[in-house]
Amino acid sequence: MVKKKDEFIMSPKIDFVFKLLFGNEKNKELLISFLSAVLKMPKEKFSDIKIINSELLREFKEDKKGILDVRVQTPEGEQIDIEIQILPTEYMPERTLFYWSKMYTSSIKPGDTYDKLKKCITINIVDFKFIPIKKIHTVYHIKEDETNYELTDILEIHFLELPKLFDDEIPKDENEEIIQWMEFIDGKSRGVMEMLARKNKDIKKAYDLLEAISKDEKARMAYEAREAEIRDQLTRIKSAEDKGREEGIKEGKYEVVKNLIKMGLDLKMIADGAGISYDEVVKIKEEIEKEKH
Repeated sequence: MVKKKDEFIMSPKIDFVFKLLFGNEKNKELLISFLSAVLKMPKEKFSDIKIINSELLREFKEDKKGILDVRVQTPEGEQIDIEIQILPTEYMPERTLFYWSKMYTSSIKPGDTYDKLKKCITINIVDFKFIPIKKIHTVYHIKEDETNYELTDILEIHFLELPKLFDDEIPKDENEEIIQWMEFIDGKSRGVMEMLARKNKDIKKAYDLLEAISKDEKARMAYEAREAEIRDQLTRIKSAEDKGREEGIKEGKYEVVKNLIKMGLDLKMIADGAGISYDEVVKIKEEIEKEKH
């Protein structure tokens, strides 16, 4: 959360808050401004879009199964899905393609011909680095390797990596609307958000709405529950990483001891050097003997 003095304000990158800001038909101009910045198209292109999952399944309650992405449909039937991910996610490209494919196939009914399939765009905003490219915003299509010929435009995937905003080796233009929106969503401080609100009238509307949401007691309870859930998940991830690191060290030491035994070194010397008990070295030697038979 972000605070000024004792005044509470929510972080826009918490998925629950992001959904309230961008997933409501009443505030559709915010979503239109964001899409225009990301997809580099005029706002007029999105004037008639429809948010097709605007509901929060259980309003202002912790809902682990809630639909917290924002999906829209154009009058032509094309779909755009926006999702924000705070926690590092394994197999992010595979996960993205899986959910893209579900969105794509949902645009056709049994018995329809393939020409009914419509373009689908996925926009992933992530709070971690995972693409080894010095770019804040990367875009992917299906193209031929050598000629760069685009097979079809039906697939389009965007990744916006928030931590790269603060990488000095990656160039960025503070006047670009996509950068301004990303900095607002990242929400490092109230001061940053206020500065962005002065530069961008759409972000000013988003900031005013964020302040209003932050004063809603039920929304605040849901927000704090979501924050607690995220902290718990981060703790589990760190615990698993620490355990894996510890087991890796143990495994490495075990292999070293095995090699030293095979070299015929004195067992007491091995125990002292490896920092383990003499009995443990003896057990490892017995295991080696068993492997021979």
